[in-house]
Amino acid sequence: MAAKILQLQLNSPDDTCALAQSLARVLGQGDTVLLSGDVGAGKTHFARCLILSLLEVPEDVPSPTYTLVQTYDGPTGDIWHADLYRLSDISEIDELGLTQAFVDAICLVEWPDRLGQYAPESALSLSLDVPSGDDRRTVRLEWDDARWDAKLRKALND
Repeated sequence: MAAKILQLQLNSPDDTCALAQSLARVLGQGDTVLLSGDVGAGKTHFARCLILSLLEVPEDVPSPTYTLVQTYDGPTGDIWHADLYRLSDISEIDELGLTQAFVDAICLVEWPDRLGQYAPESALSLSLDVPSGDDRRTVRLEWDDARWDAKLRKALND
């Protein structure tokens, strides 16, 4: 089956946050979102907005650049936020517990190109691009797994 692609234009950081919050409403355990884009494209902002919208009690949501992984207690289970930019060896992915989290948790992964063969085939890929150098973003969503059809329809139309 060919990958499905949806492209959106976002005009501000608030629009990026609103998209993250909409997507958060449809995520469940075993859902992984792979976040790509250049440094400063908004990956962490997107992840922070998504995570905060799922937390019953707001808390600090730092970038996991140095810790590699931050976990949060969501209403239906764990939420994992991984930033693999500083990953030194692909074997660390299993050591971090990410492979199991892909099954048991909601996972947001920045710099997913570092996952190699560990990237879940069922993941939603979300790429942020800054075409004009200002606050506008182009977001490209790409997926193969048919379950994302209904999830994205609900997230974008509710």
